Amino acid sequence: MLRPPPNTSINRTPRHSRCAAMPRGRLSLRWASPRRNHVGVDMKRFSIALALIGGIWFAVPMTEAAPCLMVTLTGTQGGPSVFNGQAGAGTLVRYGDDSNDCGAIKLQFDTGRGTNMRLSQIGVSPVQLNAIFFTHMHSDHTEGFADIMLLRWYFKGPKIDIICSSDAVSALGFTNSCRNYVMHIGDAFLQSGEIAERRSEDNARLAGGPADLTNVITFEPKGEPYGVWSSGDVKVSAIRSTHTAGHASYRVDTPAGSVVIGGDASNDVPEPPRSSSTSEQVERLAKGVDIIVHSTIHPVLGPDRDSGFPARSFYRQSLTTDLGAMAKRVGAKHLMLTHLAPSLGALRHNQWKVPGGPLTEADYRKAAEAGGFTGKRYCGNRSCNPAASGEVNKVVFSPWS
Repeated sequence: MLRPPPNTSINRTPRHSRCAAMPRGRLSLRWASPRRNHVGVDMKRFSIALALIGGIWFAVPMTEAAPCLMVTLTGTQGGPSVFNGQAGAGTLVRYGDDSNDCGAIKLQFDTGRGTNMRLSQIGVSPVQLNAIFFTHMHSDHTEGFADIMLLRWYFKGPKIDIICSSDAVSALGFTNSCRNYVMHIGDAFLQSGEIAERRSEDNARLAGGPADLTNVITFEPKGEPYGVWSSGDVKVSAIRSTHTAGHASYRVDTPAGSVVIGGDASNDVPEPPRSSSTSEQVERLAKGVDIIVHSTIHPVLGPDRDSGFPARSFYRQSLTTDLGAMAKRVGAKHLMLTHLAPSLGALRHNQWKVPGGPLTEADYRKAAEAGGFTGKRYCGNRSCNPAASGEVNKVVFSPWS
């Protein structure tokens, strides 16, 4: 049977599906769309296997279970504001094969506002998560954690690994503490009586509340990648990156492919002149990676564009153009833009105006291409991110021998 080229990005179709021709040189990537049923919204997905025959791509049925890696943006809102129903920053990485619907391992990176709701739209319960990773402690990356853990506690789920950097003291002298955040995540529910109330209904629920379900694993971010978590064939490494004290970026390696979660990383040099706004550490982490997920800021918010957006905040994000250039340098096949500043269609980013009016997906694509990246680019918008439409931006990646 003919097989697609190595490292082809695909979506998944039933293996008995009918073959269909596609234009030469074009890889069709379909986004999941919701269908309504008696339990609400169920995200239906499918994949296609591709083979190059006589210069034309053909879909061919899959005849054996193959490992797969699925990356889903559970939220793409940039910053602590809200716009158009978007959820806060978060990325779900799933690994498995056909036999388990690519769901043997489920890793959540950051848990911005609304993460639980977005997970529910793709049929993922908090109980099913194997581990949660935090890039940093900004609220737009952490607000949804309490929601996830309270529901996991309510359903009497097992303990879960929470992986993040160790306590980090900022240049101003305050401490960013992931451990403290996690260990006190249930305090409000203990004080309100919620924990006692729910335990009166079922005393098998742990008396200490959601924090009792956490296994906090901290690490000291370093300038070179090193392993911080693993399960079977899935390995997660981390590296120090610049944004806030203790910020870390992650890489997930599996037999099906690899993905880097950059978080809000930027260059160690805080402002121009510098060679790039992107992180040298993230670039080191991303060498040869298949997929890069990274927050981004569009040049339109720059100090020279009369938006009023603070220069300090602008410079501590990675420019879309520079991310395109970095993705090209490391040989990434996919660049997923998230934590968009500004959001697509927004007249204002937080309280600052967007010069020239709202941006479109084409504006972000053009900026990434200006950096030289020619691979597949995806950015959050109403048609492909977890916005009011209920759709979720996802990439499925499968290797072929």
